[in-house]
Amino acid sequence: MSVEPEIITTVKAILEDFGTTYVTASGQLKKSKVVQDLENYTPLLMEQLLSNDIIRKGYLKKIADTNIFQLSSFIEMFEYKEYWDDSYTKFSNKIGLTVDGKFLDETADVTLDFPFKDTVLKASMKKEHDQNRKEPFLNETIAKTEIDELLEPKIFVKVKRYDINGEHPEQTIKSDDNLIIKGNNLIALHSLKERYGGQIKLIYLDPPYNTGSDSFVYNDNFNHASWLTFMLNRLQIAKDLLSDDGMIFIQTDDNEQAYLKVLMDSVFGREKYLNTVTIKSKSSSGASGGGEDKKLKKNTEFITIYQNELAQINIQEIIVPLEDYIHSRKQDGKGFAYKSVLTKPGITKKIGETVDGRGNIIELFDVENFEIQSVTSVAKKEQITEQEVYKKYLNQIFTTENAQTSIRERVKNSLPNDSGYTIARYVPVSGRNKGMVTDVGFIGKTKRLVSFLNATAYKNENVVYKTEKSGTLWDDISWAGVSKEGGGISFDSGEKPEKLLQRIIASATQENDIVLDFFMGSATTQAVAMKMHRRFIGIDQMDYINTVSVPRLKNVILGEQGGISKETNWHGGGSFVYAELFEKNQIYVKNILKAKTVSELDTVFQSMKNVADFDFRVDLNNFKNKSQSLEFSERQSMMLKILDKNQLYYNYSEIEDSELKSLLKKEEISFNREFYNDMLI
Repeated sequence: MSVEPEIITTVKAILEDFGTTYVTASGQLKKSKVVQDLENYTPLLMEQLLSNDIIRKGYLKKIADTNIFQLSSFIEMFEYKEYWDDSYTKFSNKIGLTVDGKFLDETADVTLDFPFKDTVLKASMKKEHDQNRKEPFLNETIAKTEIDELLEPKIFVKVKRYDINGEHPEQTIKSDDNLIIKGNNLIALHSLKERYGGQIKLIYLDPPYNTGSDSFVYNDNFNHASWLTFMLNRLQIAKDLLSDDGMIFIQTDDNEQAYLKVLMDSVFGREKYLNTVTIKSKSSSGASGGGEDKKLKKNTEFITIYQNELAQINIQEIIVPLEDYIHSRKQDGKGFAYKSVLTKPGITKKIGETVDGRGNIIELFDVENFEIQSVTSVAKKEQITEQEVYKKYLNQIFTTENAQTSIRERVKNSLPNDSGYTIARYVPVSGRNKGMVTDVGFIGKTKRLVSFLNATAYKNENVVYKTEKSGTLWDDISWAGVSKEGGGISFDSGEKPEKLLQRIIASATQENDIVLDFFMGSATTQAVAMKMHRRFIGIDQMDYINTVSVPRLKNVILGEQGGISKETNWHGGGSFVYAELFEKNQIYVKNILKAKTVSELDTVFQSMKNVADFDFRVDLNNFKNKSQSLEFSERQSMMLKILDKNQLYYNYSEIEDSELKSLLKKEEISFNREFYNDMLI
């Protein structure tokens, strides 16, 4: 019998001694319960396991005269499902909605459960997948003590300030500074917690969509469980950074949006859910026509919005030239309701009073000698175009509505036989005109509400613009020319229009509020935030941060006129601080991934041997001997695996170490101490 089956047989015998706690009456292993209790180090279970010689021999490792139980490796054993008679397979291959560890068919209350939910995806956004599996991230299970070490605050290096005068070394950071960080976004977020916890007004995220495509600059080829774990790790710390009146907007396509909603319910609370916005992102037509026989073409994306208790969304107006608006409705087979012109306003005469539901007075006025003509007849009579009528008579053009309002009912009841034009004058207790004397018109026997066009339209430089409150469908934002925004900085994948970010930022923030985007990409969020006089934090670890993101923001400081610059009257200014997480093992991760040949891997390994931090279970000599027979891709994968991913970057707690101090500049030490508020002292 091989070692693994012997171990499993032994473990199963121990578990059966607990009755139906870990094994069902029919002999099926309750794997989820076993793993949960192992992770919690349940005393009685651990005592029984560690008293067995076979388990002790296989999973205890002596380090510095201390026996360490290799919990991660022990749990991995349960993934060999061919050795188990087990229907509880959610920790290896089932994803679904669960409550208390049971799937939806057993209960009505739901939460999202998935493989690796209690682990951390540690590695980078690079394309790190090997040739044999779709799992792109180095996500071996991490014990909770290791997670604490992984997420400790890190040291910042290469700190500089960018402003109108260029680039300068920096050793301080002010409370109102903008900040750009190069490094793993999960680790960077935890480094922000001490300084920015509870202060971020808006978080906007445009994460990888998990489409299975390799065309995205980020590794967008996650498997489902990894994507969920990846997002969960980041949403949990994002929640800690968000202010009590903060909001989070996450943009995805339909591939993961439904699961994202349930995941966010579990992190933020279902009661914090606000809306899901549908965005028309592109035309559904295409030259190739590929896939039309299998699926509908995608032309929408989604923004899932959650808000904290004290948050209040600022509903934005959609503005479009009235002429274009009317033309668009005609193309869609729809008319334009505003077709009447009050060419003579008439005179008013008070005819009585009524009261509203609170007993407040509503004065009633009859309008005499008024005149109404259609837009068409006015155009014909004055020999001008209908567009010119809308410009000339904007304040007199109206439509009537069958509005269901209490005021209308009270007017009808007060004037049951009147078929004329009546004005109701009152002071609203809520809404746009709260506290102001307001006139509202009602006309005809049924007293239809008179709605004037100027309530939702205005004229600027002889052009009439129509406004509407934005709802949950945003189909008015053009994506044409998006690649040209940013002052000539090219970014071919996933860039969003500045107009879209403008609406999001305006919906959730005021001037000087902090906007965070930790999937920064081409820095659209940061560029728009700067033009709108918001503070910002951006995080990305891809190398294009210095060829795309930072150059774009430098252009914004210099006053580039793309995107929303003209609308916001942007002419330049502002500044930001740039810093990088101080790489430790991350250097070797990058070098391993850059290697193209076995000899290049050997060179990297030689540089790793005396400096890198390795997984404590690795015997380097044994690894070196065995790796010689491996193919390139397998050797590359194994070299990534033996590195200790908890040591990707240097911890701030090590900054006083004399050897490390010699690697840092004085100004870098000064910056870190100020950033972390000397929390080591």
